[in-house]
Amino acid sequence: MASRTSDNHSRQQRIAEMRRADKARDRRNTAIAITVSSAVVVGLVGFGAWVLIDQKQTEQRKLAAIEKARNTPVDGVREWDAKKLGRTHVETPVTYEMNPPVGGDHHPRWMNCNGDVYASPVPEVNAVHSLEHGAVWVTYNEKAPKDDVDKLAATVGKTPYSLMSPVKEQAGAIMLSAWGKQLTVEKADDPRVAQFFTKYVQGPQTPEPGAACTNGLGANGLGAK
Repeated sequence: MASRTSDNHSRQQRIAEMRRADKARDRRNTAIAITVSSAVVVGLVGFGAWVLIDQKQTEQRKLAAIEKARNTPVDGVREWDAKKLGRTHVETPVTYEMNPPVGGDHHPRWMNCNGDVYASPVPEVNAVHSLEHGAVWVTYNEKAPKDDVDKLAATVGKTPYSLMSPVKEQAGAIMLSAWGKQLTVEKADDPRVAQFFTKYVQGPQTPEPGAACTNGLGANGLGAK
């Protein structure tokens, strides 16, 4: 009887020890899980903060680069006194002193200039109205290689407030016009092309910044783009 009682006591002790061990293991596992979770949360918060800071710095660098470009003259740009360029809306023919025109009296309707690429010549009086709204007008003649025309069309196509069309009688192979500004280049990869876009698309020369570049005159002669 004494032996049986001793065995029961020993078994109960082992069971108690196993329970204590299980509880201790559970506490360790819980502590580890909390520690790991806290580390993960801290890491995620830190990474998220780093990403936000990096994005902000990247955006600040982009804005600084744009500001610098807008304050840097583009070599070779011809300029006209904006105060002497008429801005009256007329529905009669207008004779411009430059080709393509960079300003002057113009039609009440603008050419659509939301990255619009026109395969045929467009009315000057409507294109000039687009320039008044801050658009850059890319023009080319038969001297421009097809590859260059395609590159310029791709650039215009992804640039709001720009348009492109052929102008057979213009002097240069490729010309870029903004209100009161004009640049002539021979190749689409001339770095001044990008400079001109950065500086003059909705640039400081714009008489009516933010005015519409859609719902004007389209290639089909209608108002819808």
